[in-house]
Amino acid sequence: MSTVRLGKTGIISPKNAFGALPIQRVSDEYAVMLLRKAYDAGFTFFDTARYYSDSEHKIGLAFSKEEREHITIATKTGATTVEGFWRDLETSLSNMKTDYVDIYQFHNLAFCPKPGDGTGLYEAMLEAKAQGKIRHIGITNHRLNVAKEAVESGLYETLQFPFCYLATDHEIELVRLCKEHDVGYIAMKGLSGGLITNSKAAYAWMEMFDNVLPIWGVQRECELDEFISYNTNPPEMDEELKALIDKDRRELIGNFCRGCGYCMPCPVDIEINNCARMSQMIRRSPSAMWLTEEYQAKMLNIENCLECGQCKAKCPYGLDTPELLKLNLADYKDILSGKIKV
Repeated sequence: MSTVRLGKTGIISPKNAFGALPIQRVSDEYAVMLLRKAYDAGFTFFDTARYYSDSEHKIGLAFSKEEREHITIATKTGATTVEGFWRDLETSLSNMKTDYVDIYQFHNLAFCPKPGDGTGLYEAMLEAKAQGKIRHIGITNHRLNVAKEAVESGLYETLQFPFCYLATDHEIELVRLCKEHDVGYIAMKGLSGGLITNSKAAYAWMEMFDNVLPIWGVQRECELDEFISYNTNPPEMDEELKALIDKDRRELIGNFCRGCGYCMPCPVDIEINNCARMSQMIRRSPSAMWLTEEYQAKMLNIENCLECGQCKAKCPYGLDTPELLKLNLADYKDILSGKIKV
């Protein structure tokens, strides 16, 4: 089983970690089954967040006090005030039935908290660490400039950032920068929010970076079973997987919606994080699931776009989201009419 050291934290984890965002969509019983099965199969790193509704609660249900010492829990706060920071931390500790969080992360803030910046947020992190309520300070982001600033600041022990085989040279350079500064790199969206459908290729590509810990979002037992199988039989980067990755990079890299959802909510309830990448999704998974009456209504709702620009302003990747929505709607209509076959 491959392992990775998370930089200066000294935490050693199997290079196969559990992303607990999706378990908010399943029952308590099913979530606990997934978490327990992952733990029994050797998973020791579990990532969640206050924003993930009841995900923390489900982690609290899954593990006993005795098992707590054998796992690493990372959670996050999106608070922008000191009061909110402490409220989130106490809620997380209560939800997960634990006295401490291994890695506490600022969750996708638009800036990099630092001592003396006037927010008091980093000082709150230091105080929480002094009290023993957190052990390591981390940050997550989707903005390359904020991520680089955090790594170079020397203030953060881990960075969580999107990373998969659709990464650009800038994102690969960020991995190198983390290694240079001994900052643990936690890779989210290893399957690019569902655009990558071959987990073997995704896993094999991650194996090429010895300082990267991928967290795989798991919602179904069959998904978990795939990643569990890689603990003992890790996929190797062969010519077939290389060809698949090269093809996907040619078709997808660059100006596409990652589905992160930070553009939401929309004033007219357009489901931007799915609709702005429909052209890719409908071609990379069974098309019938995207052609239901429900999804037709969601796509046609794009016609109600106010051109307010809020989604474009909030996109951490600088995409022209309204234009992407229009292009995806035009393509979708052509598919519905039979003009384009998928």
